Amino acid sequence: MIILFRIRISDAMKKGTVLIVDDDRDVLLSARVVMKKEFPVVLVTTDPEKIPEILKKEEVDVILLDMNFRAGESDGEEGMRWLRNIHAADPDIQVVVITAYGDINLAVAAMKEGACDFVVKPWDNQKLLATVRSCYRYREAGREIRRLENTRRAIQGDVPGQMIGVSKPMQNLFDMVEKVAPTDASVLITGENGTGKELVARRLHHLSHRSNQIFLTVDLGALSENLFESELFGHVRGAFTDAREDRPGKFEVASGGTLFLDEIGNLSVPMQAKMLTALQNRQVYRVGSNRPLEFDVRLISATNRPLQEMVKNGRFRQDLLYRINTVVIHVPPLRQRKEDIPLLVNHFTGVYGQKYNKTGLHVNSDDMKRLENYSWPGNVRELQHMVERAVILADRNTLDFSGVKRQPASPVATMTESLNLEELERQAIAEAIRKHGGNMSRAAAELGLGRTTLYRKMEKYGL
Repeated sequence: MIILFRIRISDAMKKGTVLIVDDDRDVLLSARVVMKKEFPVVLVTTDPEKIPEILKKEEVDVILLDMNFRAGESDGEEGMRWLRNIHAADPDIQVVVITAYGDINLAVAAMKEGACDFVVKPWDNQKLLATVRSCYRYREAGREIRRLENTRRAIQGDVPGQMIGVSKPMQNLFDMVEKVAPTDASVLITGENGTGKELVARRLHHLSHRSNQIFLTVDLGALSENLFESELFGHVRGAFTDAREDRPGKFEVASGGTLFLDEIGNLSVPMQAKMLTALQNRQVYRVGSNRPLEFDVRLISATNRPLQEMVKNGRFRQDLLYRINTVVIHVPPLRQRKEDIPLLVNHFTGVYGQKYNKTGLHVNSDDMKRLENYSWPGNVRELQHMVERAVILADRNTLDFSGVKRQPASPVATMTESLNLEELERQAIAEAIRKHGGNMSRAAAELGLGRTTLYRKMEKYGL
């Protein structure tokens, strides 16, 4: 005979569902009485064959499972089989096995198979309740860990810099970061401007064993050749005209921590040679000194340039590339992860709503579709600036993105239809300067020019 009861108590009581499986109806009644004092849902059955059916219908947290169901059996094989079946169906369900006095070895074997705990017949009611309560709390702790993990994977706001995304490309990115972070492997982060390469670098540092040490960023795109050695390797007093005191370089300062070299693709070939020597020897010489200084850094580099192609045409050293790209992590452009756009929009709306003291802001569905259909040449950075501007200009609760076109205006499309080379060059320079907000080093690097050449051409075209 099968007995299946469902007992509900006040919602004010502790949450949780307990299933008791035992062929002794007296045991079921006794255990049910104890369990219903604390758990709102108590299910009982004398037939273990009902377990799969119950698990399909109910979200069970803890199962009290007898180890023997046939008369005369005491080896617990059937109970062990059902224990394995339960965990195959849901490995997070906590199972408390019920054994007879003297079957401690069987209980130990069950715990090795994944049982949370065991109780011995006849049991003390308070001890039984405490055992099940403890296993339930363990189940709840697992749920909370998964909840936090899911939140972290969607919005990684528990570290400096937020990485936001639920799309498949971003989940793959998060997985890669978690695998690589605990190591000291050199990492090369690739991706377009505005995708968040520095955030990835900070995440790698935060999850590493160096997380309590310094994270130092060097923007190589803004570093001129004549300052390269001084900035990275340091200098001694009197090494050059303005060297009024000894100064450590970035490699020294970052020693013990993480050194992030942004825009490494902008290094000239001579600067690449000096960088390679430092990385190979794990030591630097301050400008004006012959004394080597050892350093210990975890190196993370980033670029938006195709380094492999640059190696082929001689613009980037292959041996340096081998030094910096033990692992390559690619950050996907926003147009390849459009399902993340609503999440990003809501995040930035909250951030800037708080910053500018505007509450209750939201985006209507039509505008959200516009944002999703836009191809975002500036990636997340462009989205962030667009949301900030919309928040600043908002005079009601609904943000206005009606001006966003289905496709962005391409820089090439804004150029004249003339094929005159000088006119095309003038507009390319103007666009590069605009794109990089007046940063001449970055504009020159994107154009493939030296800064001096860029200034000369600007003068030529009256820019």
